[in-house]
Amino acid sequence: MTDVQAKRVQPGSIDAEVAGRAVRRIKDYLMRYPEQPTVHVAGEHGDEDPLILPREAVTLLAFILAQAAEGRGVTVIPSHAELTTQQAADMLNVSRPYVIKLLETGEIPFRLIGKHRRIKSEDFHEYRRRDDAKRRTAADELAALGQELGI
Repeated sequence: MTDVQAKRVQPGSIDAEVAGRAVRRIKDYLMRYPEQPTVHVAGEHGDEDPLILPREAVTLLAFILAQAAEGRGVTVIPSHAELTTQQAADMLNVSRPYVIKLLETGEIPFRLIGKHRRIKSEDFHEYRRRDDAKRRTAADELAALGQELGI
């Protein structure tokens, strides 16, 4: 598997006002042309051919710009990328030893490269979805119990 790095934009590194204007224009365009599979971006000079972008790529760009307009950072990770244990820990907001425990107990599949553990991005996100669902179920059960007890 090719070593693919995540691309990160730090919070505040993009001008929020410029990002906000851009995302509004993109969303307006996408709403005006909902069936168009590509987006044609005219060049600054009239004699240039338009830049043709896939609609999904423009939608992703709009999401990134919307986050930037709110002053948030964004990380884009290719679906076939592999994460280090530290990257996974940072994304889960937990310690690296906790992630290693999740790997060693089989909660998240991984592979070894020498002595280094690597986690497929898809496997990481699948674990996150399962964990989020488990947390939502537990919260719903607590809320139901609280209502039964009149709390």
